Amino acid sequence: MEATVEIVVSRRENKGIIYTFRCRDTEVEILFLNHSIERAKKWQLSIEQIGECLLLPEEVLIGHFERYIAHKVIGKHLIRAVYEYVGNLPVLITVYFPYVERYFQGGSTYEDKIFE
Repeated sequence: MEATVEIVVSRRENKGIIYTFRCRDTEVEILFLNHSIERAKKWQLSIEQIGECLLLPEEVLIGHFERYIAHKVIGKHLIRAVYEYVGNLPVLITVYFPYVERYFQGGSTYEDKIFE
């Protein structure tokens, strides 16, 4: 049975919104920068979908500037969520929704995991 991700609470910060997600009876905070929230709206992705991508990714790759890229396949597309850490807090930098074949490497590569 696949675990679900739900938003428990959110609070506004200067740089964005900190969402507290519940997944498998554990709560995890993630800061979504204002830019990432705007990008989510542009691609018509829900915060829950992005939270699931970050907490239950199909793969996580290393990106530029010590950032990570979480992938979650949805049909012919891929949620691609770029994040980094500030201290222990995961921070979503940006998100977009390209075609699977452009970036997906087949799954099972985990250079990082926000949620173990």
